[in-house]
Amino acid sequence: MRKPAKIRTVGTTSAILTLAVLCGAATSAFGQDPSSVVNNQVQAGDVFAQGTLNIVTVEEGAQQSTTATGNSVQAYGDRTDMAVTSNQTLVGSVIAQTVVNVDTSLGSDTAISTTALGNTADIGINQATLTGVITQTATFADEVTARTQIEGDLAQAGDITAATTAIANNATLGLTNGAAGVRVNQSSNAEVLADGGAVMQYVSGTSAISGVAVGNNISAVGDTASAQRLAFGQTNGAALVQASKFTAYGNAQTAITTTTAAGNSAAAFNEGPLLDVTSQQVNSAYVRSQADSSAYQFGSASVNAYGAGNTAVAGNSGEALVLDNTQWNGTAGVEVLATFSGTDGYDSYTQAVAVGNDVTGYACSDCTGTMGVTNTQTNNGDVSSSATNSVGAQGGRSVVGVSTATGNNASFYVTRPGN
Repeated sequence: MRKPAKIRTVGTTSAILTLAVLCGAATSAFGQDPSSVVNNQVQAGDVFAQGTLNIVTVEEGAQQSTTATGNSVQAYGDRTDMAVTSNQTLVGSVIAQTVVNVDTSLGSDTAISTTALGNTADIGINQATLTGVITQTATFADEVTARTQIEGDLAQAGDITAATTAIANNATLGLTNGAAGVRVNQSSNAEVLADGGAVMQYVSGTSAISGVAVGNNISAVGDTASAQRLAFGQTNGAALVQASKFTAYGNAQTAITTTTAAGNSAAAFNEGPLLDVTSQQVNSAYVRSQADSSAYQFGSASVNAYGAGNTAVAGNSGEALVLDNTQWNGTAGVEVLATFSGTDGYDSYTQAVAVGNDVTGYACSDCTGTMGVTNTQTNNGDVSSSATNSVGAQGGRSVVGVSTATGNNASFYVTRPGN
């Protein structure tokens, strides 16, 4: 297999930030010394979280939150400049599992959340300047797994929401009327799995079952006249990233089954004078996203699956976007499957979207917006999508299927907010 190009280093904390003049609040206006955070964390053992609900019948509903985390750090500055250096290393496995067994009724409203995070960092600033270098490594971890299973073969429910999330490395940046100059480095060799599903006899409302699996994930949001200069480096060398959900119903009014899987994912959004992003992503993992649902009787059934080797979004609803994007996806490939099978019902919809490399950038035309983009994408593996929609002899009102497979996809816009 051909080796990817070496990721270029994009400066240090002191060299990244020259944004103080771009945000009126991004100075030490209160005469305070900058706050400093230096964080070093190593998790060598395995981390397990188990949640089990055994229910005969319940009236209002059931709630269960199950979270397993290897390393976690939070840092927040309110009207004071802050410099953050964080190093997180995961060696062991992180596993979160939720099982719901119900005999008769889950009640009117049930919410289940299962989350497995290898390394996670949550950094925020309000009316000040943030500088930082965040480094996350899950090189020697065996797996990061989240699994949710609801078993109610003879049971009924009103509304059900079950969200399952597994991420090896996760970094979140939040700004309010602030400025940021931050570099995030993420590297993972951990297999990532978000799995499970639901079996119910009767759902009178909406059953929304979702799974998200990502090797490396970055999210940055700046609002209220913020400015951001960000440098992202993501490398995923794992064998597998998979999101898989399987649901089965005797009778369901509205059934929604959704899966999302990505080797690397980076998203930066801003409202203000400048969003400047350098993003470099390398993925070698096999990415699989599979959503499978069936119902004997149904009102509305929707099955959606999305999978990407690398995905990046950079959008500024303010004046300027500068984006330098590089994506490399290996030979392991991306496979996406969305399947629905029903006997007697009304509307059914399946969608499968598979992309080797996917990038979107936009700026605001109503703000005299400008955009400068440099984009390089290389996909070396197979990309396949399959959407199957089957309705039995009893028939249905509408049947829709959408299947899309793309090696490299790039979309760039200067447009009005909301368009």
